[in-house]
Amino acid sequence: MDDKTILKRISALVDEEHQLRAAAQANEEGTDDESRDRLRDLSASLDQCWDLLRRRRAARSTHGDPDAQGGRPAPEVARYLQ
Repeated sequence: MDDKTILKRISALVDEEHQLRAAAQANEEGTDDESRDRLRDLSASLDQCWDLLRRRRAARSTHGDPDAQGGRPAPEVARYLQ
């Protein structure tokens, strides 16, 4: 996966997240369980995408191979401090 593809994926995930949050605000009662689960999944996927993009950029800046970077599991990425 190249940087452009990762950025497109991030954009699509953010768009979906915004749609879910807007629907929840319009409902005024919050989100249902399914929407909350999806928002949690979106957050984890976004964290993974950003992590991969940062590692690819770091590899490139140190003359490494960005294509050698693979995605990390969501639980591992979730433990990182922001």
